[in-house]
Amino acid sequence: MNLLERLNSDIKQAMKNKEKDKLTTIRMIKASIQNEAIKLGSELSEEEELTVLSREVKQRKDSLHEFEKAGREDLAEKIRTELQYVELYMPEQLSEEEVTEIVKQAISETGASSKAEMGKVMSAVMPKVKGKADGSLVNKLVQQHLS
Repeated sequence: MNLLERLNSDIKQAMKNKEKDKLTTIRMIKASIQNEAIKLGSELSEEEELTVLSREVKQRKDSLHEFEKAGREDLAEKIRTELQYVELYMPEQLSEEEVTEIVKQAISETGASSKAEMGKVMSAVMPKVKGKADGSLVNKLVQQHLS
């Protein structure tokens, strides 16, 4: 079952169960995926769907951070709930240890030895962890291992 079929199925289930927040969030995800497909003019590949989902997660994490900083716990709670629903469609996340191993491997493959070569390492790591690890975590680990 591809992602759109799964979303449609979950929309129906959320309607039956009268889960308003879940229904709204799934519809937003579906709309984002459909908009991306329209923009590209073709069906999305799994990788492109993953990119859209990653963007949705990042937007919500950014919003959550801003709401918490502003002391808006009511809005922060709503975003936390949405984030849980979006993450249901993301692949299993890698542990910090697994990401560390990938970073070490990329550093040895690229021969990087200083922070000036961080871009080389990041461009080698990111395709391997796409959708499976947060970019800020990868960035932090690469900086640690290059210093």
